[in-house]
Amino acid sequence: MLQIIPCSITDAKVFIERFHSHRKPPISGLFALACAADTDICGVAIVGRPVARHLDDSWTAEVTRVATDGTKNACSMLYAACWRAARALGYVRLISYTLASESGKCLQAAGWRIVGEVHGRSWHCKSRPRVDLYPLQNKIRWEATHA
Repeated sequence: MLQIIPCSITDAKVFIERFHSHRKPPISGLFALACAADTDICGVAIVGRPVARHLDDSWTAEVTRVATDGTKNACSMLYAACWRAARALGYVRLISYTLASESGKCLQAAGWRIVGEVHGRSWHCKSRPRVDLYPLQNKIRWEATHA
């Protein structure tokens, strides 16, 4: 039996470091949630401010990381719980991204919808050199809203 339980951002980061397939934990967040099977944590999610500046309108939050140990339905349960928690805090929109190569079935199961595609690119530029640490492929933007 899966259930949503409270989780600190610090504890969520430790879980993400161990289980996320291609990203490190985010620097910070607004809140975190965990999914547990009995007493064992099987997944976590961190919700923060939108990474894209133009989406940071004080009414939108972003699920910046979700990681599970593969337990069935944990991922969709976390996405649905993140939206309920964000709504309770007054947010009217919650967004997240998947790589274009990922199916997004857990987001669909949680009632989210696709709202666009973001073209992958490097953050490196001449005036601010950077090393790309993450996949540069296209991403799909998903959204949960009141509508």
